Amino acid sequence: MHALHQVVVIGGGYAGTLAANRLRQRDDIGVTLVNPRPEFVDRVRLHQFVAGTGEATVDYRTLLDDGVDLVVDSVTLIDTAAREVRLASGRALAYDYVVYAVGSTAPIPSSVRGAAEHAVSIAELESAQLLRGKLAGLRRDAPVTVGGGGLTGIETSAELAEQKREVTLVCGGILAPSLSAPGRRYIAKWLSRHGVTVLEGGAVTEVRPEAVVFANDEVRPSALTIWATGFGTPELAAASGLRTDELGRLLTDETLTSVDDDRIVAAGDAAAPSGLPLRMCGQIAAPLAAQAVDTVLSRIAGT
Repeated sequence: MHALHQVVVIGGGYAGTLAANRLRQRDDIGVTLVNPRPEFVDRVRLHQFVAGTGEATVDYRTLLDDGVDLVVDSVTLIDTAAREVRLASGRALAYDYVVYAVGSTAPIPSSVRGAAEHAVSIAELESAQLLRGKLAGLRRDAPVTVGGGGLTGIETSAELAEQKREVTLVCGGILAPSLSAPGRRYIAKWLSRHGVTVLEGGAVTEVRPEAVVFANDEVRPSALTIWATGFGTPELAAASGLRTDELGRLLTDETLTSVDDDRIVAAGDAAAPSGLPLRMCGQIAAPLAAQAVDTVLSRIAGT
């Protein structure tokens, strides 16, 4: 049966993969998932991949419904007038609806001198592969600095500490700000017991090839500096003429529909529904993806 409704899902992370599968509830929907990598990246496992204790990629064939068409490519523009998604390869995919699930990126701030050149992010597969290689070449007692006191920084530090590496975790503010005070105390005790030096309050102002410099001009040796301080978003929405919030997330209403185009719904880290301050994380991505698909299905059903 020829699909009457074409839905293009942009991004194959937690939100996009769930959305693509959920759309297959109807057999009159053609679902195309566009993702720049041929494998799903299990992002919350990247710290284990870096440490060499686990893997962080999964074959899409084990995740996607057989009816989902996977296109390995990058989207350069959503042409809302022509209702086409333009790809880096030159192809264009016609759509009736778009699920905007481009996720987040891991920018290293230009305000920290030398960070872009000498620090490595742990939030993307390619940089995690680089980190894994660098770690493998370091002696066990070489000092490693992890920048970022959130859950990613904590998990990375813990994974390396269990390998008896010399780890300093620089929080910038407080350790684990998203957790309760008892939760923070528990984590602090665990890290201390496993030899991790936790620096709360201190901020890195410069990253050098073999050291980090703090605001008080203190210099600490660092053979490898790992960056884990949060996320940014791709600029696809803004480049396509769609309104975004200050972080670059697509502005939507509470049905996750773009405030500019009712053919585009958003899910995951790149969605900003009604100004809600949602954290960028896989935990939020799944319910947002379910809601986005329900919105598309409702539109198709005329309800």
